[in-house]
Amino acid sequence: MKKTFPNIRMRRLRSTNGIRKLVRETNLCGSDLIQPIFIIEGKNKRQRITSMPGIDRLSIDMAIKEVRSLTKNGIGAVALFPQIEKKKKTIQATEAHNDDGLIQRAIREIKNKVPDSVIISDVALDPYTTHGQDGLLSKKGKILNDETVEILVKQALSHAKSGADIIAPSDMMDGRVLKIRNALEKNKFTDTMILSYSAKYSSNFYGPFRDAVGSAKNLGSKNKDSYQMDYANIGDAIREVQLDIDEGADIVMIKPGMPYLDIVQRIKERLNVPIFVYQVSGEYSMIKAVSQKGWLNEKKIVMEALACIKRAGATAIITYYAKEVLKWMK
Repeated sequence: MKKTFPNIRMRRLRSTNGIRKLVRETNLCGSDLIQPIFIIEGKNKRQRITSMPGIDRLSIDMAIKEVRSLTKNGIGAVALFPQIEKKKKTIQATEAHNDDGLIQRAIREIKNKVPDSVIISDVALDPYTTHGQDGLLSKKGKILNDETVEILVKQALSHAKSGADIIAPSDMMDGRVLKIRNALEKNKFTDTMILSYSAKYSSNFYGPFRDAVGSAKNLGSKNKDSYQMDYANIGDAIREVQLDIDEGADIVMIKPGMPYLDIVQRIKERLNVPIFVYQVSGEYSMIKAVSQKGWLNEKKIVMEALACIKRAGATAIITYYAKEVLKWMK
């Protein structure tokens, strides 16, 4: 073996902060980040989410102010999620495709007031069902795939009509991307993008989010294993992503984030498509908890985590820390 020392000293490239920045391979900027926003009915309302310190549910007027500020400061996009009133939840999730529903009104009003904002709207039934599942149920409690897809198509169209830039089916039903794409094309929404939650794992990291949208109590002790992916599998993710691309997805989502970076890297290496990664509620709440205990430096651990997600191959990252990261970057 050729003797290289001292001609090659790797530490030279790490010697100062300026040098480290100069040769850094992965850089994070505001346009890489997507802020989730939870929407509620009412005016001038802000509700704390106890399992997600620092994150609130906002009425539409408050959300407009938030989106205006985020957009002005260079955020990539916002992702909207509703918490609807209990009386509007049904077995058939009919409120999901109500053209005058909460999320539809939010999309219209935000786009009207902040036209240069980029809005991602969640297409799934769990906030609208009495049982908290993402799909319709048979009498025996089985998730009905094809019947659910028909409702998802109606929901997607109602969001497109309202002005959503990106439709994001997060339900994991088979074949829904193709059905939604065909419906969008047929109804002249040719520029509306589909961000498919292609590799969404049946993870234990989603608990705080289910509190935020009000589906946790409805779901109870039941799970979503029959449609979300087994966290022990890699091959399924590759097949799911390829299928969704073939069906017309513009962007694919991998969820959760940090524990699934091997999946992000595999997809990035195999398929040349935009990949969004969701740093989910459980990841956020864990970082908040240890930071509040003083066991970790919050800013440093968040910036490291997001850089690692980007390094693995993420094009953009949905994170509850987006707003704070914008401030830290300044």
